[in-house]
Amino acid sequence: MLRFIVRRLWYGILVLLGVITVVFLLFNVLPGDPARMVLGQRSDISTEVAIRKDLGLDKPLITQYFNFLNDVSPVSFHQGTDPSHYWFLDSTRYCPYLKVADLANGWTLVLKKPYLRRSYQSKREVTDILAEAFPKTLLLAVVSISFAIVAGIAIGILCAVKKNTLIDRVFLVLSVLGMSLPSFFAAILVAWIFSFVLADFTGLNMFGSMYSVDDFGQGEYLDLKNLILPAFTLGIRPLAVIVELTRSSLLEVLSQDYIRTARAKGLPGNRIIWNHALRNAMNPVATAVTGWFASLMAGAVFVEYVFDWKGIGVVIVDSLEKYDFPVLMGAVLLISVILVFINIFADILYGYLDPRIRYE
Repeated sequence: MLRFIVRRLWYGILVLLGVITVVFLLFNVLPGDPARMVLGQRSDISTEVAIRKDLGLDKPLITQYFNFLNDVSPVSFHQGTDPSHYWFLDSTRYCPYLKVADLANGWTLVLKKPYLRRSYQSKREVTDILAEAFPKTLLLAVVSISFAIVAGIAIGILCAVKKNTLIDRVFLVLSVLGMSLPSFFAAILVAWIFSFVLADFTGLNMFGSMYSVDDFGQGEYLDLKNLILPAFTLGIRPLAVIVELTRSSLLEVLSQDYIRTARAKGLPGNRIIWNHALRNAMNPVATAVTGWFASLMAGAVFVEYVFDWKGIGVVIVDSLEKYDFPVLMGAVLLISVILVFINIFADILYGYLDPRIRYE
């Protein structure tokens, strides 16, 4: 088990290295001068030169790449005399660090938190921007996938037990519609129906984030009512996939010899499904759940934007509109880390659900 986890972590590090390389090259060949983006309309040549030097843009591309890699890595190299700060190679930024080892020529190997640089527009650290938006996206994704898991498995079991009945066919048609419905269209449709047409009955808002402003000037308050519509919208497609996978996988398991043996022994149908069939049918569902959870974290952009749920999706759209490359790069890297760790967790989960799987 330990060797398996270490190997998977090593593969994950290689994947992240590839993502970092692609992200760096992509955002360094896009049009637009970061120095002008930082200064806005009021700029002069001398100020632009100073900004480019401050951002490390006056150095060769390969040097910028290694500096960027040094910034985002938690294990980095340091050269300087100040023992209380870490000096980033490409900018005049500081960050606390923990010394690991002294190297040759005054270099030091240190541990630090990843540095994702600063926003061109707000001048805030990208880490702070993402830390503010990430909990909202995480909450939205967790609620969405939880709704999809509970409802999807329940409906899938019902369809398998009631195979080829009217209930089975109706839910199969609805699941196909759910899988084919684009997220942005579903978000607009759900917002229009439940917060406009049926607003008097539902009492739901078309727009709103996790916190709302008090009408009496008492500051912000937690408003989870605004979570209902975006979570429902985001959960439609994984719900449809889980229904299909649960039904097909459970039907396949129910046709196995050991299930027929259990029925011949007189075991109740509910006990056969819950104690014997369902666990063995969960591997495809676990694959879908982990994959969809990762995609919900990464793909909630349209849903968050339509409902104005101020998570990572809204941050990505705003930074795209403003060409705020550091924020975009940080968001992509954050999503990549989430994908890697969710895939590792999924591989470990397979072995728990299916004892026939052995870690090598």
